[in-house]
Amino acid sequence: MLPETMSAVLLTGHGGLEKLEYRSGVPVPRPRAGEVLIEVAAAAINNTDINTRIGWYAKTAGEDSSWSGIPLEFPRIQGADVCGRIVAVGNQVPQDRIGERVLVRNMLRSYVDYRPFECWTFGSECDGGFAQYAVAPARETYAVESDWTDAELAAIPCAYSTAENMLHRASVAAERVLVTGASGGVGLAAVQLAKRRGATVIAVCSADKATEVRKHGADQIVERGRDLAEVLGTESVDVVVDLVGGPQWPQLLEVLRRGGRYTIAGAIGGPIAEIDLRTLYLKDLTLFGCTFQTDEVFENLIRYVEHDEIRPVIAGTYPLAEIVRAQDAFLTKQHVGKLVLVPPPGGST
Repeated sequence: MLPETMSAVLLTGHGGLEKLEYRSGVPVPRPRAGEVLIEVAAAAINNTDINTRIGWYAKTAGEDSSWSGIPLEFPRIQGADVCGRIVAVGNQVPQDRIGERVLVRNMLRSYVDYRPFECWTFGSECDGGFAQYAVAPARETYAVESDWTDAELAAIPCAYSTAENMLHRASVAAERVLVTGASGGVGLAAVQLAKRRGATVIAVCSADKATEVRKHGADQIVERGRDLAEVLGTESVDVVVDLVGGPQWPQLLEVLRRGGRYTIAGAIGGPIAEIDLRTLYLKDLTLFGCTFQTDEVFENLIRYVEHDEIRPVIAGTYPLAEIVRAQDAFLTKQHVGKLVLVPPPGGST
């Protein structure tokens, strides 16, 4: 018997950590046709949770502050990452799916009829995983056979699909790949996934995190803040996987070889950058902005997990009720890998 209410973290509006409220007595959602209900075992923290909360996606005052441009509805249960088990199904979903251990694709396509370059973000355009229970489309909820911990599986959806999508869009193979922000969740995922493709990986990170990043696949470390062209040489890499942006951005194009590819899916160093268009066209560079993901990206990740071809790094876990402390720790950027929230078991608040 499913409980009527649950504990969840509600985002009550755009703003600081005070906008996150841990509450009990929140109604347990019920799956509609084509949906499943998941008892959440773990949910990882991502930059997008912070960006959505503070309204970072709005370029100007008054603009909608979400991935899709659709106004965010409050209260909202955030959380793009979910690992858990299916405990109920809606109409048109086989009953035998109940009991499956699952991951939810974070960039949902069901709700926009699988139109190209459109998606809803789990935990943004719809409620997500910072709760004891979450509803998701059955077609985008994937059974996974793995002996990994719940926290490890929860680290996969957002960070690893973002990284895999960047590599997929740029058709990365056995070539030289530069990854910025390499000690973070997406950056470390990109290091691992690029190595899986046979690439030689150059990772940009702080000196105190270099040993850990190298341990997880980086062939060379460049200390954050160094002049990339001076350290690596101009036209020395084939692909740039950028999550940082910011004032160092022009250097990334300088180190790309002629015909090189640049991919970006974040801007934690700052969203505004200056480009010399002569560098872009005289070197025949290709630039990819990466948000939308084709179906095969997440399907590939499930296969990598089940074959132990990758393994996330868990920097720490926190009870769901301590989300403010967890996000505060996340914002210090002192960790390598992922921070994960663990809700109380279903039926307990």
